[in-house]
Amino acid sequence: MTAGFSGAVATYYARHRRGYPPEVLDAVAGAFGLDSGDRVVDLGCGTGQLTLPLAARVGAAVGVDPEPDMLALARRAALDAGVTNTGWLLGADGDLPTLGRLLGEGTVGALTVAVAIHFMDRDTLFRSARPLLRPGGGVAVITNGAPLWAQDAEWSRALRRCLERLLGQPVTATCQTDEAGPRRTRDAFVVAGYRCVESSVRYEAPLTVDDMVGGVFSAMSPDRLPSPQGRAEFAAEVRAALGGRETVTERVRVWLQLGLPA
Repeated sequence: MTAGFSGAVATYYARHRRGYPPEVLDAVAGAFGLDSGDRVVDLGCGTGQLTLPLAARVGAAVGVDPEPDMLALARRAALDAGVTNTGWLLGADGDLPTLGRLLGEGTVGALTVAVAIHFMDRDTLFRSARPLLRPGGGVAVITNGAPLWAQDAEWSRALRRCLERLLGQPVTATCQTDEAGPRRTRDAFVVAGYRCVESSVRYEAPLTVDDMVGGVFSAMSPDRLPSPQGRAEFAAEVRAALGGRETVTERVRVWLQLGLPA
């Protein structure tokens, strides 16, 4: 996994990235039989968008991320929400064997990876996860919709045109949310000896221009982030491209790939 979500980028991530609908938490908890006696590890946890709701369903949730600024914001979110059963560790997918020695083998009900799987070595990750998992536990890879600039909607195409003008180059990144990403995950599960169960949750939700622009900035490296004036100008350009609309409707598909050791 790579780092880079620091400073203002981490703040944009905390403020503007979507969370997860209850149906997603239900699917993960149901697949692995999670309850108040369990612990889960959320790898690549970012600012805790998945870790915190998971914590409400288990005994303890451990968020792991390679970026200190992301972890600081996640911890602050937990404190502000009064969530007391979370822990936050600086680390990456390569640290799973060490984490297993810290927590103990066979003690984790679920290892979750949301959004960040494209930064990781799936083959090594899924093999390393197996010793951590208790009987009936497994790995959940969750793709929280396509990037804002890569969706099949006019507002998304308008956003992409603005973003391409800002960056001076075509924007084609899908963050492996296209079919290639889930296929790689599926194949890696099979090679590592898991049974892969797949499902999806679809919903519609309002998306404000502020969240749209903030979501774009949350995906940039800090060195590519425009100046404060440049960010304001980009937001104004997006508003103009949308005809002055402040809110659009985003159609989100959350894709779940649940690996259960065979």
